[in-house]
Amino acid sequence: MKFTQKMLSCIQAMIPGGISVDDFAMITKSNFVDSQKILDGYIKNGMGKKQENKYYFEESDKLKAAIELIKNGFPISEIAIALNWKNFEGLVAEMLSSKDFAIIKNLILTKPRMEIDVVGIRLGIAMLVDCKHWKRYSRSTLTSAVKKQIERTKHYVLKTQGAIAVPVIVTLYQDKLDFINRVPIVPIFQFSSFIDEFYGNLDHMKTMGTEPV
Repeated sequence: MKFTQKMLSCIQAMIPGGISVDDFAMITKSNFVDSQKILDGYIKNGMGKKQENKYYFEESDKLKAAIELIKNGFPISEIAIALNWKNFEGLVAEMLSSKDFAIIKNLILTKPRMEIDVVGIRLGIAMLVDCKHWKRYSRSTLTSAVKKQIERTKHYVLKTQGAIAVPVIVTLYQDKLDFINRVPIVPIFQFSSFIDEFYGNLDHMKTMGTEPV
């Protein structure tokens, strides 16, 4: 776990605007030599750029680093905590993409204007995901989020000819899979298995739209 926590602190230390090796070492509680190796490793793997004595990162570099940790077996729930809400949406999209879903991020619908965080489409069915990076949940706040996501899904189906869509909420700190009004509330650490079992469980979920002829 100590190694995991150090790697998480490395993600948090990828500060946009430039960071020196000394500052990186202080944030991650590492020595200078190890910090420089980590930073140079990021550069070698296409994350960030080095100018003079500083390393410069974009927010997208945090997501790339997080995905590498996930590939190496680090807990998704722990990694997600180190990301901001925008990176969290990117992580959800990346997980869907890795399962061969076509992805649309931050889809804007009009009249009325609504935004859907992540749309994943595969085998003619769209999973419409609302990403909640909240630290605290109550049943009432989740119920409200579900109601709004159902409205977005209805709007999506009306605007998209022949669409079949399922509203889904993905959370950061939720401890188990839950359902409200047949809408799944999925903790991020269970999202990969949820995707794998998605098509086999459609009968248990709110599915909107009609199948194309």
